[in-house]
Amino acid sequence: MTAEAGKPKKIIPIIPVPSDEKVIPLQTSQEKIYPRSVSGFFSQWRWGMVFLTQLVFYGLPWIEWGQRQAVLFDLGARRFYIFGLVLYPQDFIYLTGILVVSALSLFLFTAVAGRLWCGYACPQTVYTEIFLWIEKKVEGDRVARMRRDGQALSWDKVWRKSAKHVLWLAVALWTGYSFVGYFTPIKQLGGELLQMGMGSWEVFWVLFYGLATYGNAGFMREQVCKHMCPYARFQSAMFDKDTLIVTYDAERGDPRGTRSRKVDPGTLNLGACIDCGLCVQVCPTGIDIRNGLQYECIGCGACADVCDTVMDKMGYTRGLVKYTTENALKNKWTQAQTWRHILRPRILVYTTVLTTIVLAMVVSLATRTPFKVNVVRDRGMLARIVSGGKIENVYQLQVMNATEATQRYKITAAGLPDLAVISDNIVTVESTQARRLAVRVQAPFEAAAPGTHAIAFEINSLDSPGQLSEKSVFMIPR
Repeated sequence: MTAEAGKPKKIIPIIPVPSDEKVIPLQTSQEKIYPRSVSGFFSQWRWGMVFLTQLVFYGLPWIEWGQRQAVLFDLGARRFYIFGLVLYPQDFIYLTGILVVSALSLFLFTAVAGRLWCGYACPQTVYTEIFLWIEKKVEGDRVARMRRDGQALSWDKVWRKSAKHVLWLAVALWTGYSFVGYFTPIKQLGGELLQMGMGSWEVFWVLFYGLATYGNAGFMREQVCKHMCPYARFQSAMFDKDTLIVTYDAERGDPRGTRSRKVDPGTLNLGACIDCGLCVQVCPTGIDIRNGLQYECIGCGACADVCDTVMDKMGYTRGLVKYTTENALKNKWTQAQTWRHILRPRILVYTTVLTTIVLAMVVSLATRTPFKVNVVRDRGMLARIVSGGKIENVYQLQVMNATEATQRYKITAAGLPDLAVISDNIVTVESTQARRLAVRVQAPFEAAAPGTHAIAFEINSLDSPGQLSEKSVFMIPR
């Protein structure tokens, strides 16, 4: 027997867990949201934006401009066609300008009126509205959908669900087809589809974009806005107390409570809110606007529309839920006073910068030379002495015609005494095409000291106004 065997065992006391402590799971299950249909001022604007955005998205690929598609991003040929404009990779600065304008516009709209983009023009919102409309037409209103989902499997449930998903898939795949139609001529794409000859990448992107639309608008819906979209997380950095947001007037609405429309709420010590819960039922993200501004709110105004309807039925003044600012609600400002504070310095700065960039882009596009030229000295051929005692250098020129007609260009060189282009200096380039050619340039041996000398190629359009100058170097051997 060891010495430790005789020792008493140490007893570890068990500390009871206080009853007020709770276990908070990292992932909580969420109930499905069944948004209620609503009509009103903001709903009309939202549907107007649905029609406008989809008319542009689905319609643009089918518009013809001359002998081609009006808007086409031809990645294979490295050319972007936007109505009368033909842009090359060298015009990447315009894409940068568009991105800057988009970012500043988002900052401006958010600072003025919150998440206008999210509530009215975001593709997630637009396609969710379309899918909800299909769901309503096939399965019925909110109550009918909730009741049917709670029932056992039946023929009525099967055919309605199946029809809904077939329509969803049709819209989603047409969306994917239209998206690819911006990169492959849509009529050509349709012919390939009918002949089962679409390329693998075209098939991939039609299915990828279509199924992404189907999943996001049909199933994920508010989860995209609440958990996947980064804009919801940093929007507060662009808000202040003079930003227009959807707001519940707690001073007027509380205390809440149900009552008959014939009873004066003052006698019951109640506010204007009858606690009907319709503002929660119409919310696409399922929040209660009466709890204050939340990051899940996309600013669609559905709660304001339905609340105004309830106020009308009760005989109360509209605007219990409305677009206003925190300062306006707190200080009871008039509409004129509110707008004076909305047009604050940061808004004026955003507007000025945005307007300046847009004007600069428009002027640049209007005055841009309708062709591009790249000059590269031919490194495979050294400078050499030719007959007549002259020095010859060879260059590779690429001339890109950014117009819709065949153009002729004249090439000259300057920078050294008696510098001349010896090869054919008139080049013809077909419409929206590029041509590469070798250009031989000669100068007298005594034109300059041995070494490298700066020269410039002057390219003039003979058929339309336009002139470009491209720098290069001329080498004189020792």
